Amino acid sequence: MPTLEDAKRKVEELVVAKGFGNTPDEIANKLLFAFIELGEAGDSWKKGKPTEETVEELIDVIFYVLDASRLIAPGANLDEVFEKKWAKNMGRAYRYGEGFRQKQLSG
Repeated sequence: MPTLEDAKRKVEELVVAKGFGNTPDEIANKLLFAFIELGEAGDSWKKGKPTEETVEELIDVIFYVLDASRLIAPGANLDEVFEKKWAKNMGRAYRYGEGFRQKQLSG
């Protein structure tokens, strides 16, 4: 089964092969492009376009996030970071964060 680390290496291969920005100076752009692609996914979903199109836009988001992550922290093992964050979130209360929003609405 492919891992986040496998995907990160494939994205790096794509970036190098196609001549995209490959320096830390590009991080802000990559994060911005991830946000833009997320908006495109939302627009695709809202307009009822084929599910495959929406999913492809979400994969574009993942590409940009993986690419930014490798430039931000080249030595980070995303599989380990994912597992650690997953465990942290699983240890939180049911629907964590929702209570805070409810307090803001009622208070």
